Amino acid sequence: MSNISIPITKTTQSKLSDTDFSSLVFGKSVSDHMFVADYQEGAWGDFRIVPYGPMEIYPGNATLHYGQAIFEGMKAYKNEKGEVLVFRAEANAKRLNESAKRMCMPTLPENVFLEALKQLLSLDRDWVPQGKGSSLYIRPFMFAMDNYLGVKPSDTYRFMIFTSPVGAYYSKPVSVKVETTYTRACEGGTGEAKAAGNYAASLFPALLAQKEGYDQLLWTDGKTHSQIEESGTMNVMFKIKGTLITAPTHGGTILKGITRDAVLQLAKDWEQPVEERFLAVSELEDALTKGSLEEAFGVGTAATIAFITKIKVNGQDYLLPEPKPDAFSKRVLLELDSIKYGEIQDPHQWMLTI
Repeated sequence: MSNISIPITKTTQSKLSDTDFSSLVFGKSVSDHMFVADYQEGAWGDFRIVPYGPMEIYPGNATLHYGQAIFEGMKAYKNEKGEVLVFRAEANAKRLNESAKRMCMPTLPENVFLEALKQLLSLDRDWVPQGKGSSLYIRPFMFAMDNYLGVKPSDTYRFMIFTSPVGAYYSKPVSVKVETTYTRACEGGTGEAKAAGNYAASLFPALLAQKEGYDQLLWTDGKTHSQIEESGTMNVMFKIKGTLITAPTHGGTILKGITRDAVLQLAKDWEQPVEERFLAVSELEDALTKGSLEEAFGVGTAATIAFITKIKVNGQDYLLPEPKPDAFSKRVLLELDSIKYGEIQDPHQWMLTI
């Protein structure tokens, strides 16, 4: 598939002029076009870019009944020259295929993923906001297309990409509570896949936390609820007594975050001590009680860095101090933003220029 032909049908009614780029709400505005590809008889084909809009599926669609659906989240930025820069696109293409394998779905050739992305963003480049704090969110996803009610992997699939101009995901630091009743993922499950069902299962406990006044949860392990795994829909990191601590991803319960990987790479570059291990809830509580927890923050595509300002553990709220300007979380956010917007060198070749 070295030569990929993607026919383009342009919209006749662009929404660009009707979009208020000064007050973007995350996920509300959608760009003009989308990429579509279909998997039939063992091969991907029928590549096309068409106007964003509804599509027809049967009531017996396998995804609606059995949940064969995966997705990715990415962002594109615009530098001062007006070039479009995409953060770690190849890593997202690889992770999509890892999720596909776990969910018994066909892999997508990475060159198809990247070429579709390039052509879609070239067409809709005016949808990429310019300026710090704003970006173009990119949603690649794949789902089953069989019209069949038997419980088995689908024979047909659809892969799509659409985009959305966005502002900041969180407008302020977040408060979280340690969740010890509900479980996000367990060993042998689908926690390491970016599968739609993982997020559906998290909605109810997250809603309960929000009713208590918290923004999100700190998920714990499914067996004993004694170890911290993730924060909401993000990986989570803690800095205790000068050491950065984050859960390992080799156990199958935690998503291999692309932002997480970038943060750890920068930590290595800066010789910041790091321990990839599970932080016990009791250890977190002890650090909060003694004041040795210096920083806590979520890391992910949507927010990049989400500063945590309050943590509830075993019924007790603990307030965290505002990170100092030289705090690791502040420094790494500034570094990542500077790379993403093309303001400084990109030493690890993370950015794809379009």
